[in-house]
Amino acid sequence: MSGKQESVVDVQGTVEDGFEPVRDAFMANFARRGERGAAVAVYRHGRKVVDLWGGTKNGDAGKHAAGAAPWEAGTAQVIRSATKGIAALVPLLLHQRGQLDLDAPVGTYWPEFKAAGKERVLVRHLLSHRAGLPVLDTPLTPAQAIDGVSGPAALAAQAPAWEPGTDHGYHAQTYSWLIGELVARVTGRSLGSWIAEEIAGPLGLDLWIGLPEAEQSRVGRLAPVEPPATAAATGMRVRPKQSVAAAYADPDSLTSRAFGAISPAPDENDPAYRAAELPASAGIATARSLARCYAALIGAVDGHPRLFAPATLTLARTEESAGLDRTLLVHTRFGLGFMLHGPASPLLAPGSFGHPGRGGALACADPESGLAFGYVTNGMQRNVTADPRAKALLLAVSDVAVPRC
Repeated sequence: MSGKQESVVDVQGTVEDGFEPVRDAFMANFARRGERGAAVAVYRHGRKVVDLWGGTKNGDAGKHAAGAAPWEAGTAQVIRSATKGIAALVPLLLHQRGQLDLDAPVGTYWPEFKAAGKERVLVRHLLSHRAGLPVLDTPLTPAQAIDGVSGPAALAAQAPAWEPGTDHGYHAQTYSWLIGELVARVTGRSLGSWIAEEIAGPLGLDLWIGLPEAEQSRVGRLAPVEPPATAAATGMRVRPKQSVAAAYADPDSLTSRAFGAISPAPDENDPAYRAAELPASAGIATARSLARCYAALIGAVDGHPRLFAPATLTLARTEESAGLDRTLLVHTRFGLGFMLHGPASPLLAPGSFGHPGRGGALACADPESGLAFGYVTNGMQRNVTADPRAKALLLAVSDVAVPRC
């Protein structure tokens, strides 16, 4: 093992020759960036080259009887908004199969959605955060958010916050009911069931949108952690701009209302929440399965043909939205369902696509280098994108495996 960093935990797993800097960065996350329990995995050209884990299974270790249990090879975590990238696979693959027209009005598949001036909202607007529906006039309770009925009904009646298609703003919570209901109307199946049957099952993934009861014991507990001081994060900016912080603190701002579409905030450690199908925020996965899933989008994996045809891959990473995000108040870039590489959400390389999760998790792929990356954590830092721990890991992967021009 490299002596460049001293880890405060016993890091387990393997790295192939040449990828040792990723292990060093992972160890440094525990030593200097506030990590409690985490895992990272990397695939290259369909083959796993990094598979590491360490720390405690629960982010709130010490507060529960089994809190100090170690993170194990099969430990999974709630991945928050990294779920959005997994959810986006479904409409894109339905389009690839000829079952969904990205340029059709959403009301073609979901007639009730046409109300309140939404007749011209297109399917692609939902995927690229251009539908003007990041907020609800009346937030849902946690029970309503997971009942499968209240969310779609509220959005069908909701008027857009801006003219759909003219601008973009992150649909932090409402993405769950928009994409979930669309998939249900097109396929007759829930999005979580579709993922389980068409993607996770065939690829052997420990990845769920709607966690089965039998898998509940594998999932660690999330807990907030303080971000490190800038110096400890080796020069990375970890605190938001003052204007962004003010927007989160203002209950009437679009930012605050978007993230508060479920109020009070749900308990993400509640088994009922984990079992719910919330494609915006409640996916659960191992880092290994996130990386494997993204690897399968861009190439063959263990004899399984790639999931995305070339045209679909182009759709996934072609810029649909760019500029100042009305919700996040930073400059963001989106393709169809995926965040694209940029200052607000750095990924592996300029052609990468993927999605971060608020507080830490990240999954992405870079077709040009054949890389796919997955990172999960139970220590939730105060960020939406550009988590310093994920960024350090991405930089390590890029330095050893992304060709330089």
